[in-house]
Amino acid sequence: MNANLSIIIVSCNTQLLLEKALNSIQKSGDPFKKLLIVFDNGSKDGTQEMIKKKFPWVVYLRSEINLGFSKAVNRAAQQAQGDYLLLLNSDARLQEDSIQKAVEWMEQNPRCAVCGAQLLNEDGTLQNSIANFPTLLTELSNKSILRRLFPKKFPGKEYQSDRPQAVESVIGAFFLIRKTIWDELGGFDERYFFFFEETDFCLRATQRGYLVYYLPQVKVWHGQGKTAKTRLSEARIEYWKSRYRYFKTHHPLYKYLILRIGLLIRLFLTLFLESLLYLVTFGKRPTTRLKTAYKIALWHLKGMPDHMGLSSHQEIKCKKD
Repeated sequence: MNANLSIIIVSCNTQLLLEKALNSIQKSGDPFKKLLIVFDNGSKDGTQEMIKKKFPWVVYLRSEINLGFSKAVNRAAQQAQGDYLLLLNSDARLQEDSIQKAVEWMEQNPRCAVCGAQLLNEDGTLQNSIANFPTLLTELSNKSILRRLFPKKFPGKEYQSDRPQAVESVIGAFFLIRKTIWDELGGFDERYFFFFEETDFCLRATQRGYLVYYLPQVKVWHGQGKTAKTRLSEARIEYWKSRYRYFKTHHPLYKYLILRIGLLIRLFLTLFLESLLYLVTFGKRPTTRLKTAYKIALWHLKGMPDHMGLSSHQEIKCKKD
């Protein structure tokens, strides 16, 4: 097999996790020629020094400010070579055969534009690796309940299959793309600073007749949000921004307005119930849900400004954690 690929990892103050990800790539037991590109979104934790010392063969790109995930990937992809582009989270680690199994599948299935892996927790338990395209039903109801009641329509870790299956979208921790299709679609939509960029890409690919596949035979360990948990409230605001943007782009105006109203009702109901719980427990420490809901509500009340969340006109400094 003559296929070769470029691997892109975007990192912001995740030096220890990044090192583990790079080590797992070094140990990958596949025959492919690989170009590894790390895009550093303004880290202050010694990432640059670690790369130079331990992985001098890596193509290291750096921005002094946090450009956001989509823009960082697009800039890194300008350096990419080969038939495939693998986007790997800095908190992910490959098994030795992950790349080989994924590329072999793509080589045998030319209509497949994107494939994703079965993501695993550290203890080997399953994570949700498939995502449906966001609709009013998915966003205004409980996704876990939908997955349990309708596992074929809303596949998740509760519904297991040992065969590859065509899906709407896959989680972007391991995101293997044909380079020709990446170029055809123009990469990620840079209006998404963080979240929903891979869902948007999968939707645009399927609209052109390509397929997206989930590959259960490809296993990848994933920290599941460790890169965002240090700034949870800001990350949730960024999630809301991206969700609104996705609906504005891909749904009629009336559905976007219904989403806004429905989500605000849920938000203020959460605020009321969590505040009531805080009061009946005689003012013990407020829950994380209360703090996060309060900041999201405040963001709405201020007119949803860009400077709240993880982004600030795409020029937020990457803080040291």
